[in-house]
Amino acid sequence: MSYSNRTVAGALLFSGMVIFIIGLNVAEELYPGYSVSMNYISDLGATCRDSGCQVFQPSSTIFNTSVFVAGLFSVIASYLLWLELRTRLFLVLLALAGIGAMGVGLFPEYHIYLHYASAFLAFIFGGIAAIAASTVERSLMRYFSILMGIMTLVAFVLSVSHNHMGLGPGGMERMILYPFALWAVGFGGYLMQPCEETLPASAARK
Repeated sequence: MSYSNRTVAGALLFSGMVIFIIGLNVAEELYPGYSVSMNYISDLGATCRDSGCQVFQPSSTIFNTSVFVAGLFSVIASYLLWLELRTRLFLVLLALAGIGAMGVGLFPEYHIYLHYASAFLAFIFGGIAAIAASTVERSLMRYFSILMGIMTLVAFVLSVSHNHMGLGPGGMERMILYPFALWAVGFGGYLMQPCEETLPASAARK
């Protein structure tokens, strides 16, 4: 049985983000004394402070691999959707978010500038991509996409302004990550449905 580019893209988005979410949670459990509130997400790959950097295995390998896979699958999904959709902006945003996620996995915290640049790409363009996805969606899904994207961007602004709302830096980072991650899982499942039920006629290539 052959599948359309759209269906394969949906499967990649869904599976890539599920792999990452599971990898994130496993890495947290295996990291000695990890605090969801006080530790940054990227501490799982390498924990760097003024006193130096520490790498805890297997947490580091699990986290870095899972976030890289999620980013790679997002980039491939963007290309497959590019072959099928008229909309360009959304797909560029999604690819940039994927490239950022790949960078987070390739450049842990001890690559400080590359790491922060990659995280910025993943967070900012991920949130904007979720909002832009509303242009290629039907029914209620478009409203959930906008909501998830706004939640990610608002949490990002709060995080960089050091307003953690009592959640701690790690907790606020998760308020950036999880809305986008849940959107990606939902959007992936959405794309795996029949085209006539998911994509407006104006979005699909003739």
